[in-house]
Amino acid sequence: MRLRAPAKLNLYLRVLGRRPDGYHEIETLLARIDLADELTLEAHPRALELSCSDPALSCGDDNLIMQAAHRLQAATGTRHGARIHLLKRIPVAAGLGGGSSDAAAILLGLNELWGLRLSRERLSELAAQVGSDVPFFLAEAPFAIGRGRGELIEPIAQAQPFAFVLVVPPERLSTKDVYAGSQFDPSTSAQDRIPSGVEGFDLTAPKPSVSIVAHALRNGSPRELAQGLWNDLEPEAIRRCPVIRNIQTCMRESGCLGTLVSGSGSSAFGLCRDAAHAQVVAAQVRQRAASSWRVEVVQADGAPAVAKGGTIATSPCSSA
Repeated sequence: MRLRAPAKLNLYLRVLGRRPDGYHEIETLLARIDLADELTLEAHPRALELSCSDPALSCGDDNLIMQAAHRLQAATGTRHGARIHLLKRIPVAAGLGGGSSDAAAILLGLNELWGLRLSRERLSELAAQVGSDVPFFLAEAPFAIGRGRGELIEPIAQAQPFAFVLVVPPERLSTKDVYAGSQFDPSTSAQDRIPSGVEGFDLTAPKPSVSIVAHALRNGSPRELAQGLWNDLEPEAIRRCPVIRNIQTCMRESGCLGTLVSGSGSSAFGLCRDAAHAQVVAAQVRQRAASSWRVEVVQADGAPAVAKGGTIATSPCSSA
């Protein structure tokens, strides 16, 4: 069985406060995109093994893929095993959710490979135990609002497709460190949140609002969406990785309607009018980019699929 596990962008991320369990209460709007890892699953009577195309990535029990597989085994009592190979295409520690997406793909894939027949609801419960972003990648809709610590998912129906230019520098950021260094005050307005010494912030909304972003997605309005882009973690991400500021300036000057850090960074994306515009912007960014920047044109992924034995079959988790 071959599965494709898509990355995500955070089009909106508001941190509402710290919870008693140590996590942060957030409100976010997630977009699944067509940049994807690929996983190959092969049934094995007992062993559970993981290999990866990236030698720097751990294949031990600290990997979310292995954590998801072990939770599925424990929850069902199955003694089935699998050999799993990960072809890594999504940059790690860049705010794109690759590890969470891989874990979600494994839950769906092993549920089918092992004939467990667990419901979507039960898989989502297990996904939330693995990581806060994992339940989002089980949703069929390419866009969803996430609440709680991110695991409470509200799909957005009838959202329109959008195109982005994604730029990933070689620097990597720790989500834990970015959260720890950030200061959050949900009562402040967008203008109040512009960090001193950081240029290029274009925050036209008087207060950040997830409803602005959701409305723009349903209307298919790139300019309205650009006005609603927001990430509470962006100032700290830029403080820790100043090259992000250069990336955003480059994307704006190349024609992006708005730019934002995804998650805790270090990736940043620029919103474009449509796919053709994104190709033009990406070409200009590549001409000006440092050789170490990875520049991609990505789109919201509304046609997920899983490949089984070379045949494409519909699935809510993996991207075509």
